Amino acid sequence: MATGQHTNAPQSEFHGRTGAIVRRLQELHPKLIDLSLDRLEILLARLGHPERALPPTIHVAGTNGKGSTCANLRAIGEAAGLRVHVMTSPHLLDVTERFRLAGQLVSEDQLVATLEEIERVNDGAPITVFEVLTAAGFLLFSRVPADLLILEVGLGGRFDATNVIPTARACIITSISLDHQGFLGDDLAGIAREKAGIIKQNVPVFVAPQPDNVMAAITEIANTHAAPLQRLGHEFTITPQGNGLLYQDDAGRLTLPAPSLHGPHQAQNSALAVAALRHAGLGLPDSAFAGIAKTHWPARLQTLHGLLTQNIPANWELLLDGGHNPGAGTVLADVLKTWQDQPLHLIVGLKDSKDVQGFLRPLIPYATTIQAVAEEGQHLAMPVQTILEAAKTAGGTAQPGPDIRTAINRLRDEAGANPKPARVLICGSLYLAGCALALDGAAPH
Repeated sequence: MATGQHTNAPQSEFHGRTGAIVRRLQELHPKLIDLSLDRLEILLARLGHPERALPPTIHVAGTNGKGSTCANLRAIGEAAGLRVHVMTSPHLLDVTERFRLAGQLVSEDQLVATLEEIERVNDGAPITVFEVLTAAGFLLFSRVPADLLILEVGLGGRFDATNVIPTARACIITSISLDHQGFLGDDLAGIAREKAGIIKQNVPVFVAPQPDNVMAAITEIANTHAAPLQRLGHEFTITPQGNGLLYQDDAGRLTLPAPSLHGPHQAQNSALAVAALRHAGLGLPDSAFAGIAKTHWPARLQTLHGLLTQNIPANWELLLDGGHNPGAGTVLADVLKTWQDQPLHLIVGLKDSKDVQGFLRPLIPYATTIQAVAEEGQHLAMPVQTILEAAKTAGGTAQPGPDIRTAINRLRDEAGANPKPARVLICGSLYLAGCALALDGAAPH
C-alpha cells in the first residue's frame, strides 16, 4: 500500500497493550493487506476451528453502508432480546470497538489474552494483522454464548479473512462503488464479483440497488450457488410513509419508525437489515424491527456535543461523517442538498490512498467554505497540499486548516460577534473521524 509523503508522520491505528502485540505481529508478513484465506485457515485449524462453532451468522459485504447496516442488525436483534456478537472494522478510537460480545465491547484484558494465545499458537508463521484479529474474533465468539453474530467484511469478500466461515443464515451486499482500487481494481462488475464472493450455497442474499452490470455479476454468482436472491426494490421494498417507513416483502408489510441514523440512504441500510433478519429463521417478533429507531453508529452524520463544540457559536451545529470514497461523496451530497437553509463549512481530511477528487466533486456545490486538514496521529493522512490541489481540480477552492481545532477556531473568528446559524461538517475519513472523536472527548462505543 502506497503511503506517500505525509504532513504528519503516519501513526499506527493500534495503541496500548494490544498495539504492542499487533506491532510484533506486523513483523510476520511484509504486507499490511494480502487477500488470501490459506494462512488463516491453517491458524484456525491449530486453534481448533472456532469458525465452526459460531452462533447463527449474518455476513455483510459492500462498499458503502456496511457499518450502518451492521448497526441496524444489532439494534433489531437486541430489541428482540437476542444476545448479539458483532465484528466490524476499522475502529475509531480503540481496537476493542471491533468486537462486541453478547452486547458488550470486549475488554482490553480479554482481547490481549486472546491475541497472546493466537501469537503462541501461530508460532511465528506469516500472517497479516487483520487475519489475526479475525481469528481473535472467532475465538471470542466461539467461547461466549450468543444468539446471533453480525460479521462485517474487511475488504472485498471472496478472499477476505471473514470468508472462512462455512455458512451463514443470510448474506448482505450493500451499495457497491469504487474503493480500494489497488486491491479490487477499477471495474465495478469485477468489484461486485469480489464482494459477491461471500455468497454461500443455498443461503439467501439481500442486495442493495446496484447499476445493471453490478447486479448482473451478483446475480450470476447467486445463481451458481443456488442462493435465493432478494433485491431491494424488487423482492422487498422500503418507502417513506408519514414520519416513518413502510417495508414490504413476501411475508407481508411492516410499518417502521424513521431510522435514527441520518440521511435518506439510511432507509436502504435499514431495509437490508430488516429483510435479512426477517428471513434468517430466528423467530423475531414484528415489534423488534422498530429497533432501527435506536441504532447508534458513530461518525455517520453524527452530531457532536463535546469539547470541540466549545469553540463554535452556540447556534452552530458540528457534525462528523466518515464516508471516504466517491460513492460516499455522492450519498453525502444528497444530504447536503437539504441543508441549503444555512451556510455549510467543510473540514476535510482523507486517507492518503483515496480518490479525493471523486469524493469532493459532488460536495463542492453545497460548501460555503472548505478547509483541508491532516491531524497529528491520523493514520496514513493525506497531505493537506494534496487535498488543496484536488479541490481546485474538482472545481472548488479550499484553504489549509491545517488541523481540526485551528479550522474550527478560524470559522469562529470569521463569524464575528453575532453569527448567523451555520453547520460545520468534518468528513472524508474514518481515521480523521477517530481523531475528531478523541478531540471531542468521546469514549469507545
